[in-house]
Amino acid sequence: MIYEFMRKHSTEFDVKKMAQVFEVSRAGYYKSIDRKESKTKRDNSALVVKIRDIHKKNRETYGSPRVHRQLKKDGIKCSRGRVARLMRSNKIRAKMGKKWKASDKRCKDLTRIAPNIVDQEFNAPAPNMKWVSDITYIWTEEGWLYAAAVMDLFSRKIVGLGMGDKIDTSLIKRALEQATCHRGPKPGLILHSDRGSQYTSDEYKVITELQGFRLSMSAKGYCYDNAAMESFFHTLKTELTYFHKYQTRQEAAASIFEYIEVFYNRQRMHSTLDYQSPEEFEKQYEVQCKYLQIG
Repeated sequence: MIYEFMRKHSTEFDVKKMAQVFEVSRAGYYKSIDRKESKTKRDNSALVVKIRDIHKKNRETYGSPRVHRQLKKDGIKCSRGRVARLMRSNKIRAKMGKKWKASDKRCKDLTRIAPNIVDQEFNAPAPNMKWVSDITYIWTEEGWLYAAAVMDLFSRKIVGLGMGDKIDTSLIKRALEQATCHRGPKPGLILHSDRGSQYTSDEYKVITELQGFRLSMSAKGYCYDNAAMESFFHTLKTELTYFHKYQTRQEAAASIFEYIEVFYNRQRMHSTLDYQSPEEFEKQYEVQCKYLQIG
C-alpha cells in the first residue's frame, strides 16, 4: 500500500523524502515498481497472443471493438481501450481495401416503381418479415462476375445468393428462389430493392406477386434507402474481393460463397446484433420463442 501511494504521488513529492516519512527503503520501492511493470508486461504479452489468435481466426477483419467482444465471450476481462492500445502498438489492424462507391441504377418508367415502404427502417421484429436485395460486380480475369444477394433485415443474414456472367432478371430470380426455398416466408413479406431494370421487370413482378410479397423500392438515385445491402457489399469487397485477383468467375464465385456461408452468416460479429453473428442471433430468437410458448 505504501509503495503504491509513493508510485501515484512520485511526480508531486520527492521519492527520497517519502521513503524517509514512511520509513521504507528507496531500493524496496524501486523493486516493487519493477515487479509491477514486469507483471503488466507479461500480462500484455499473453493478451497480445490471444488478440492475434482472434484476429487471425476471423480473417484479419476484426478491429478492436469486435476483438474486445470476442475476448469478453471467451471470459477474458480487459478494457476495450487496452485492446485498442495493444493492437495499435503491435500493428494489428482490420484489413480494409480501397473505398467502395455504391452504383447508381435508375428506372425511367415511373409506372414500374413500387412505393418506398421500408423508408430506411432497416429493422424487423422477426425473421422473414422484411428482406432487401441488390446486385454488385466483382472483377475477374475472365470479366465481370455479377452477384445478387437477398438479406433478412431481422438478423442481417444473407438468405439468397445468385451469381453469373450476365446482369439480368434471371440473376435476381436465382437469389430470390434460393431465399424462398430455404426460408419459406409467408405472404405479406416486404421485399425492398433499388430501381434497377431487373427489379422493375415484368418477370420479377410476376414472381413476387405469386409469392404474395409486397414490393418496396428506393427513392430515385438515393443509395441510403438500401443502406443495409450497400453496407454488406462494402464489407464483402473490403474484407474479401479487393484482396484477391481472381482468374475465373468460378474461382470468384466459390470464394464469395465460402465467405458468406462459412464466415459472414455464421461467425462474423455484427455490431447491429450486439456483436453476434446472424446465425447466433436467429438461434437466440428461436430459443426465446420456445421459452415463451412453454411459459
